[in-house]
Amino acid sequence: MPDFSPYSGFQGSRFVAGGKLADVALAIKGLSSEVHPEGVLIFDNASGRVVDVDFRGDAAEVLGRLPVEAAIPSEPPEDAPRGRGRPKLGVVAKEVTLLPRHWEWLSAQPGGASVALRKLVEDARRANAGRDRVRQAQERAYRFLSATLADAPNLEEAERALFAGQQAAFEHLSNAWPADLRKHALLLAEDAWEQA
Repeated sequence: MPDFSPYSGFQGSRFVAGGKLADVALAIKGLSSEVHPEGVLIFDNASGRVVDVDFRGDAAEVLGRLPVEAAIPSEPPEDAPRGRGRPKLGVVAKEVTLLPRHWEWLSAQPGGASVALRKLVEDARRANAGRDRVRQAQERAYRFLSATLADAPNLEEAERALFAGQQAAFEHLSNAWPADLRKHALLLAEDAWEQA
């Protein structure tokens, strides 16, 4: 993944700040009282999605209403006492719907269905890592383009070039876009040009 900040804030077509969500929100809040929330967008750069922030009130109130950023589960300290039973591996139970022949095959595998499914998923993750990285870059750049450049010249052609992996065409078609938005779109799309 390209090296970019987790969040980016824009006022219209002008880049305002990048960094943690709280830092970006405070930078936008501190611009001036003339900033209208409709003209401000904050993006989660990992997904390209817009983050809704309520700018009413003072800085403390704005920070208090921010969505909670995803917490990364931490490992328990090594000196923490272990409980009885199996170690907690972060396993989450969810429903999987398969045909009877799939269940038969899974149950015949060493370790049973759960072990076989985990191995299949890990193998697929490794085998498709490059394609997944390209797809994620395309999707995050597309979301950003849709939110910021809906009326931009050559947008549809540039989106087609993005999904076709045509970097030179995308860069050429985006030349007329506002500089900050173009620069950010190119940054978000950086992994879209990799060969799977």
